[in-house]
Amino acid sequence: MIQCTFSDKKLKEQKVGAWVFFLEEDFSFDKELASLAKTYFPHLQTFMAHHKFTGKMGQSLAVVGSDAKGVQHLFFMGLGKKKTIIDVEDYRRLIGSMIRIAESRKIDSLALALPDKKTTGHDLEFIARTTVTTALLAAYRFNDFITDKNAKGFDVKELVLVAETKDKKIVMQGIKVGEIIGQATNRTRHWADLPANVITPPELAKRAKALAKEHGLDITIFDEAKIEKMGMGGIKAVGLASIHDSQLIIMQYKTTKKNAPTLALVGKGITFDSGGLNLKPTGYIETMKEDMTGAAGAINAIVAISQLKPDVNVIAVAACAENMISGAANHPGDIITFYNGKTALVGNTDAEGRLVLADALAYASKEFNPTAMIDIATLTGAVSHAIGPFFNGVLTQDDALADHVEQAGETSGDATWRLPMIERYKKMVENDIADLCNDGKTKYKAGPTNGACFLSHFVGQTPWVHVDIAAAAYDVPDTSYYRSGSTGAGTRLLIDFVMNWK
Repeated sequence: MIQCTFSDKKLKEQKVGAWVFFLEEDFSFDKELASLAKTYFPHLQTFMAHHKFTGKMGQSLAVVGSDAKGVQHLFFMGLGKKKTIIDVEDYRRLIGSMIRIAESRKIDSLALALPDKKTTGHDLEFIARTTVTTALLAAYRFNDFITDKNAKGFDVKELVLVAETKDKKIVMQGIKVGEIIGQATNRTRHWADLPANVITPPELAKRAKALAKEHGLDITIFDEAKIEKMGMGGIKAVGLASIHDSQLIIMQYKTTKKNAPTLALVGKGITFDSGGLNLKPTGYIETMKEDMTGAAGAINAIVAISQLKPDVNVIAVAACAENMISGAANHPGDIITFYNGKTALVGNTDAEGRLVLADALAYASKEFNPTAMIDIATLTGAVSHAIGPFFNGVLTQDDALADHVEQAGETSGDATWRLPMIERYKKMVENDIADLCNDGKTKYKAGPTNGACFLSHFVGQTPWVHVDIAAAAYDVPDTSYYRSGSTGAGTRLLIDFVMNWK
């Protein structure tokens, strides 16, 4: 992991492998750049012109300079038009590019001067936090099963954030929070990247228990026998064909503040999704180890929240099962009964996520009576076609909650896009021989809305928002701070959702 530190020394006094400079578009070659060129790279201005580096947003230029003391790398990153507040997502991508350049040149330490509020529109604490979180995300790589140490890749080890002495306290706070968020998100990614023969429902419960003990969280874990006894037919049905017991994990963070609101975070934890008897085809089944990202996100979000200590109570509920095939598997046409007493026809065994979430939502709503509830789930492939890979789909009939989630998405980096959910659509999940059907009526088409309409029957009167993370959870392209594999989608969103609750 990258070690992030604060320094109030000038950037050029930092003893690191590379100095990182942010330059606005059509910058002037001023005294500072001239001095830099004189000492380290006499023809810097000509070199920049040759490579057409103008400071345009997203541009980067790496230069190898030297003086009598040795080699010094200089990274120039384009901030875009002058006197224009840069988009924070553009800034994240600059930080990701910075890490990639360092890795490619085998530079293990970097220093940068944090851009000011005039440039970013945000205070230094936020920018420090965002810089650190993004650097940690960019540095993450999944190489657990590569046995050749030389093939594991080069890691950046140090990042120094340079700011004025008077800003030390707020920058240090930003570093601390950024590390907590980055570590939580990367842990979600790591669990989702691990193969399904390693991360099973019991193993996920075991890891949650260890984290709860480490961070002083209350935890309750229901095994399959208890799940069946409690009447959680959805979780039971999905896990019928697996050799691994399904698990319901409940973690609690309790604030010391009296009469504080309670927020519930609910996650889908399908540790492998074969599709069941509606078996997924080749091309779709291979990455289904990541179908537990929602549960991993809820667990790791509450761990981060316990470190950040907001004045709210938080419940994390993770519904975990493995959706497999065998003679014991649930069938299309089966009717199951959920924790809240409602029944549903199983129209498609590959619409299993909503079955486990139904029990988890009903349990959280009834047992904890939360002020608000949010679930995250890799629920539908359709959401990818609706909004593409850079957003998480948001569905709710509560406008205030939708606005809160949208703001959390913007500040956290887990961007969201709201999709329609109206009463007229709820007819799509009605059924003639049971209360509901889990795959609904195909004539309505709206896949993400279909899933949300089904889940709406299990939240009672609790204000609730559903976040479909399927589009953004895995193999997101053209994003410098991700590699292939898991992105940890939803983890940062949940943390921000709680930390900025009003």
